[in-house]
Amino acid sequence: MKILVCMKQVPQKDAPLKLNEQATWVREDVGYEVNEPDAYALEAALQLKEKNGGEVVVISAGPARAQQVLREALAKGADRAIHLEDDRFVTLDAFNIARSFAEAIKDESFDLVFTGLQSDDYGYAQTGVLLAELLGWAHATIIMQIEPKDGGIRVKRELESGFFQYVEMPLPSVLTIQSGINKLRYATLIGIKQAKNKPLRKVTYDEVAAALKPNQLTIEKLYVPVKTKQTEVITGAPGEVAKKLVAKLRDELRVL
Repeated sequence: MKILVCMKQVPQKDAPLKLNEQATWVREDVGYEVNEPDAYALEAALQLKEKNGGEVVVISAGPARAQQVLREALAKGADRAIHLEDDRFVTLDAFNIARSFAEAIKDESFDLVFTGLQSDDYGYAQTGVLLAELLGWAHATIIMQIEPKDGGIRVKRELESGFFQYVEMPLPSVLTIQSGINKLRYATLIGIKQAKNKPLRKVTYDEVAAALKPNQLTIEKLYVPVKTKQTEVITGAPGEVAKKLVAKLRDELRVL
């Protein structure tokens, strides 16, 4: 079974927020790490490979620093990597990232594509769904369990209120993996050494540019919310105070 895992490098959770000069994203001198939901997708792929055999390939788009995410995945057990390397990939929306991935893997035959539930930075949860549509493959989200069947797979999806759904799907398919379904492994020393010799194919922006279209989503400006504090004293008889308080909660704060 040949599995592709889409991974992303995101700003560290505890990194101070530093906006760039255009106030459209964070600066490059902020610390970066692997997107945690994608780490669970990688672990799911590695476990499926260990049980059933096959190959795990990881792919990411971004500047040169994003290669660290791929090297970590290779050290944990992925077989090879594909890096769409260019600073311009950071400016693309989810649709164009999906188009870039689809173009980069058009000459390969994968059985499954895994993505994390969403990214820790944008949180759109769109790339996997859009990639499935572009490839013309079946797709399922919030996957808790994957079981190979003859000619396909059976997956367990998490629904609301503690309910689950079991779905039989054909191959190839795209799956969005739920976070927290497995225990993430650490890279071993031998795995780190072996990662240096594993194949990493680089794809330039120009190689996928023909498949791209104008962004449908553009960030105009980011800003850090200003903390404010305001105290208002409501006076009067208890009944009158209660009416004024309810009116403010309902009409001004809109919490009722």
